[in-house]
Amino acid sequence: MKKVIDHIKESKTTAFSFELLPPLKGNSIQRIYHIIDKLREFDPKYINITSHHSECVEKVEPDGSLRRVSIRRRPGSVAIAAAIQNKYCITTVPHIICKGFTKEETEYAMIDLNFLEVYDLLLLRGDEKRLPIDMDLSVYHEYATDLQKQVNNFNKGIALDGTVFEGVNSPFSYGMACYPEKHSDAPDLESDIFFAKAKLKNGADYLITQMFFNNVYYYAFVERMRADGVTAPIIPGIKPIALMSQLTVLPQLFHTEIPEVLAAELCKCKTDDEVKEVGIAWSIEQCKDLIKHGVPSIHFYTLMATESVYRIAKEIY
Repeated sequence: MKKVIDHIKESKTTAFSFELLPPLKGNSIQRIYHIIDKLREFDPKYINITSHHSECVEKVEPDGSLRRVSIRRRPGSVAIAAAIQNKYCITTVPHIICKGFTKEETEYAMIDLNFLEVYDLLLLRGDEKRLPIDMDLSVYHEYATDLQKQVNNFNKGIALDGTVFEGVNSPFSYGMACYPEKHSDAPDLESDIFFAKAKLKNGADYLITQMFFNNVYYYAFVERMRADGVTAPIIPGIKPIALMSQLTVLPQLFHTEIPEVLAAELCKCKTDDEVKEVGIAWSIEQCKDLIKHGVPSIHFYTLMATESVYRIAKEIY
């Protein structure tokens, strides 16, 4: 199975890829298969599977008191990634995140993935907003760059406890995230660029951007990286707006700017169906412009927007 970086390097046109959520606990994987069957028409070079940590929620006890419990709403990405890759023979990329997964859990996930011949990863910090406040931080990685070190050691046959082992069928190839509009924790864009370059220097094969709605930010980010000698692929991540609530939710959660022209059109909408049409039209023009500028691949965040992604891909691929 080709790795993501090989697909990108060998593709003569802008490659197509997309991201999937594992089904909610108790739901069938057939829902995932249905989405893949719909989007397979556009020859996806790889499919990403998101990971979701346990969440801390309050449960009402019979006496009316509240008790904090940890629940996981979605299964892990290991089994789903292996099932998809085996069924479709499409390179599958499970997300490996710091928050909510211990270093030991990460090691076992890599052992399982390597055994199942899934050799691509996307390394991310993850969302820490809903984690238990009393969690033992020493057993988790704080940053994606710390997680990166563990993956690099695993590729060398070095276990978490420092012992040397055999049995790495193939070293993992992995991508990491970058933020054309600056990560929310970064003091400025310069520091963000510093860490993006460090991720590549320390072993990442490519970067995938956080979603953005103004291509100007992406082009400026890439230009700056290239000026500093970075040659690795920087893949734009595109999210079609499909719900009225996303006009405010997406900027808050992902710290991305909604351009005034797009916001004005969305504010005219009366229903989510109207919002969906505006989102599709905007993303089509956004993607056409990216392809015109020769981007190596476009990665779609399909969460709650499968139909939108299908219509956009139908227009541009």
